[in-house]
Amino acid sequence: MSLVKLFVDVDDFCRIFESRWTSFQLANGLRQRKRATQLFLSEIMTITIHFHQSGYRFFKAYYQNYVHEHLVGEFPHLVSYSRFVILMARALVPWTFYLLSKRGNCTGISFVDSTPLKVCHNKRIERHKVFSGIAARGKTSMGWFYGFKLHLVVNEHGEALSFQLTPGNIDDRKPVPVLFARLFGKVFGDKGYIPKDLFAKLLQENIQLITGLRKNMKNQLMDLQDKRFRRKRSIIETINDRLKNISQIEHSRHRRFINFLINLISGLIAYALQPSKPALNLVATLPAIIC
Repeated sequence: MSLVKLFVDVDDFCRIFESRWTSFQLANGLRQRKRATQLFLSEIMTITIHFHQSGYRFFKAYYQNYVHEHLVGEFPHLVSYSRFVILMARALVPWTFYLLSKRGNCTGISFVDSTPLKVCHNKRIERHKVFSGIAARGKTSMGWFYGFKLHLVVNEHGEALSFQLTPGNIDDRKPVPVLFARLFGKVFGDKGYIPKDLFAKLLQENIQLITGLRKNMKNQLMDLQDKRFRRKRSIIETINDRLKNISQIEHSRHRRFINFLINLISGLIAYALQPSKPALNLVATLPAIIC
């Protein structure tokens, strides 16, 4: 998406959201006096989301070397980098609602997985203070890490349906009730979602969870179509790779937890706005019917 189209879409959202958010704050006594800023909320959100589409790995370099050098005409009232970082914190709530508005629709075929978000190298865990008491040690098939887990559900079109952030030591099965709240049909996951009581609970909600089998489990018959879809579960692993290496949702340079959240949410938004996403060709996946 071009910068102009991105700004128009964000600005249209902010026009509706800001009036409703202000009314909600006044009605609940949450409204606080805020210092007027040179940049509008839509400008702050646009710049941050565009960073995840720009190819830059460091936001500071992007803001100082690209925005201040090449986007002055588009944003004539730019502030210093340190001031912009402070303003970003004000947009956390609008960012969250904007991300929710960009979720895809459930089609009856979904894929679930979790991916670790490391906040520091394992050798620096004992000295790490930024996420002390928030992050936790966890273990995946690739080894131990310190940080968080992003739990993600996508459809066959590569669109994000649901997501949740937890500390790194949380079991993948724990966020399932929240993740699957808007889903129906079949959900394909890995062996970390196996317990039988989870299958029964989800079936009552019209959701069929399909996973692989562990070595110590008895073999079970599986529909041929479900078996083919389960082999296509790599789509969500491709999406996680894009989020980390293109949208830059994982790095160890955060100095505040709110900055981590803003970077994660804006990265998910940048992915949601990508015109081309990893997708499955269901026509080629389904078995042919011989008449």
